[in-house]
Amino acid sequence: MERFRKYIGRALNTENIRNSAGLEAIGIRCAYLSDPMEDFDEAEFRTGFGGRENIVITVATEMGQIKRVMFSEADAGNPDVIRSLAGPALERFLTARGGDLVRFFEYITR
Repeated sequence: MERFRKYIGRALNTENIRNSAGLEAIGIRCAYLSDPMEDFDEAEFRTGFGGRENIVITVATEMGQIKRVMFSEADAGNPDVIRSLAGPALERFLTARGGDLVRFFEYITR
């Protein structure tokens, strides 16, 4: 998680987030983005891992700048129910997709 700390405080580039082709090239899609973003808001992204489209990346913002990033796993039966990704599951995800995540954060903050 340390490698993502440098993105905390960076401004989101909503134009890049709305560019679905740019995100899809990284294997991530935007599931929710306010238009316009509120002073305190969240953007939600989905990506695959373990053969399913089950990972939720929530980026919480304040005044358009990243304040917190959460990695969760969506329930297979009800994708609106998510559980925090932690421990070995988080490590496996970060090991497998860490390079993609760096590209993702660089892209949404460029």
